[in-house]
Amino acid sequence: MPETVEEEKTTKITSAELGEKIEASVEAKMGPILEDFTKTLDESLKGLKVEKTEPEGEEKEPGKVDATAHDVKAEARCGYKAFGEFLHDVHSCSPGSGNAPTDRMAAVMKAASGMGENVGSDGGFLVPTDFVTALWQRVIDTPENLMNRTDQYTTSGNRMVLPAVAETSRADGARAGGIQGYWLDEGTAKTPSQPALARLELNLHKMAVVVPATDELLDDSAVALESFITKVASDELSFMLNDSFIRGLGGGRPMGILNAPCLVTVAAEAGQPITTIVAENISNMWARMWAPSRRNAVWLINQDIEPELDNMTIAVGTGGLPVYLPVGGYSVSPYSTMKGRPVIPVEWCSTLGAVGDIILCDWSQYVSITKNTGIEAAVSMHIRFLYDEQTFRFVMRVDGQPWWATDLTPYQGAGNTLSPFVTLAGRP
Repeated sequence: MPETVEEEKTTKITSAELGEKIEASVEAKMGPILEDFTKTLDESLKGLKVEKTEPEGEEKEPGKVDATAHDVKAEARCGYKAFGEFLHDVHSCSPGSGNAPTDRMAAVMKAASGMGENVGSDGGFLVPTDFVTALWQRVIDTPENLMNRTDQYTTSGNRMVLPAVAETSRADGARAGGIQGYWLDEGTAKTPSQPALARLELNLHKMAVVVPATDELLDDSAVALESFITKVASDELSFMLNDSFIRGLGGGRPMGILNAPCLVTVAAEAGQPITTIVAENISNMWARMWAPSRRNAVWLINQDIEPELDNMTIAVGTGGLPVYLPVGGYSVSPYSTMKGRPVIPVEWCSTLGAVGDIILCDWSQYVSITKNTGIEAAVSMHIRFLYDEQTFRFVMRVDGQPWWATDLTPYQGAGNTLSPFVTLAGRP
């Protein structure tokens, strides 16, 4: 009898061990699948608000909160309603505070290299995705942001190679870099021709904004800090983008149109004073703009030149006809077109009298690439620890240059080349 009892005990222990092994095996195989399914479901539901539907005949008590309702978008933000709340939690977990990371913070922790990933004091905290997306929109939606007007691409790698037609002339035998058609008599042999192709290579270059914030500011103004950090970072990234697209030198940054080989620079009028722009300048610039680009072209100007534009006239008999004013004169507002194209004051154009104080450009002929991750944003409490500051970092990778390798010789013309990027020479 005792032997039977011992046998049953042995059998039960073996079954428990076997059950644990089976459970572990199932979890190992199904865990990743369930995790992927959960992520896919969260992405599908992001931005939606799911609420419980009350059964017919039942009415919710006034003031009663539905415990089953949840905001999926809030879940995507790890429970944070505002960027300022996130920054406040980062500060509250700083070394010496004695506070452990909250559940919300644990969801967005990121460890520094070589340290433990679950210890907030050993690493930075990754900014929740929803707030990073909002920052990216602030940069792109800036009214004067030129990237909106460019031919945009995103890449998951570090560079992008684009095919292009190597066309520098539209004369016979040169269109598309070598294509030529013929009129033929009956029985005449056909002459083959082929285009010339080129490679346009763009490499991502990194730009960054680092903003330190004191513990006092984080303590006293957590809500206002969201607007402050977002504004200064997005404004600076936008400024750098626009400046590089106009004035960039290439080689570690985008190639700006003022330094591009395809730029056409129109000479000033003979004897033209240094601080002037005359109607002939505008007409000559318009004549050098490649005709298909005129429908997309804009005038970029420095605000210094606006009085000159207002005073421009075309001589008519003993009087003059205003060039820049609309039919209704100064009473019509706003007025911001010339030759039917928008006139946009920007701070990246040169001051009055220098090359680049006025630019006629078609940004669809400028190609730009960005990393498909957009802006990477992170915060660290270690860089300025001795100064009681948190450091917020925003990084963006971008490149750009004109599609055109050089200006274009037209099929018929007076020897003047054409381009989608035209500026006025300096007036010494």
